[in-house]
Amino acid sequence: MVQISMIPMAILSWIRKNKLSTVLLVIVIFLLFNAMFGFSIRKFVTLGVPAPTLARSVSQSFEGLDMAKQESSIMMPSREYAPQPDIQNRMVVENSSLSLLVKSVMEVKEKIIVFAQENGGYMVNSRVSNSQDAPSATVTIRVQSRKLKETLLYLHSLSVKVISENLEGTDVTDQYVDIAKRITLLENTKAKFEAILSSAKEISDITKVTEQILNYQNQIDSLKGSQMALEKKAEYAKITVYISTDEIALPYAPSDTFRPQVIFKLAVRSLVGTLRNVATLIIWAGVYSTLIIPIGGIYWVIKKYVFHRK
Repeated sequence: MVQISMIPMAILSWIRKNKLSTVLLVIVIFLLFNAMFGFSIRKFVTLGVPAPTLARSVSQSFEGLDMAKQESSIMMPSREYAPQPDIQNRMVVENSSLSLLVKSVMEVKEKIIVFAQENGGYMVNSRVSNSQDAPSATVTIRVQSRKLKETLLYLHSLSVKVISENLEGTDVTDQYVDIAKRITLLENTKAKFEAILSSAKEISDITKVTEQILNYQNQIDSLKGSQMALEKKAEYAKITVYISTDEIALPYAPSDTFRPQVIFKLAVRSLVGTLRNVATLIIWAGVYSTLIIPIGGIYWVIKKYVFHRK
């Protein structure tokens, strides 16, 4: 216990006797750790997190952002729409997502985009990730709702294996009918103000009535824009396709929690990541040695000079 307690005292004593060495050592450590810290964080994010978790978190982030935009553009919060049970042809917004294991990511990506364009659809966005472990891509397209089934069958044919598939529909009929009724009500009110405007004589009355008419027209235009957005979303189904040459790089929920092959791949990737980190540390140390060695040489010369003077 006595020896252990003397260690901090010995360190403090050495620092007092070697102030210049302490300052240089602190500077070197700070520069090295400052350079390595940001790099280590990046490596942890890309290599330290298992591939399925990383892919799933990224895909969920993009899906959450897309759903937020969709809801903000076609939904009106805190408003309930009256059910319309007497309408036979319901208006449904369809969204689908697939995870596909493929042989060539770039080839399949181009085929998906071309197929959508040739069938009256279009590409919404496309992202490609050329990771060191396995290339992957995310393609979002819109196709006519009546061709959704045909498109899904075609996407299946491009894959080696369908890892996951999800199809969901949102019935927006009640919302569409409600908007139409509100537009009618606003147009009737606007017509009444227009009748008042035709008989108004005072400038102040004309100004006030005109402002009301413009206000109602702005509301009508906004509702018609929402109505048109609903029509387009119901006419064109959205399909998000995740493609990769490696199954564990795709967002999916495995049915079997114990999968030796997946565990082996993750272990190998972790080992490779660790070796890369070690090699990177050696390279950083080699580069910084060009700074450390001259500083050490200067320190040695100064120390030797001071020692001889004493």
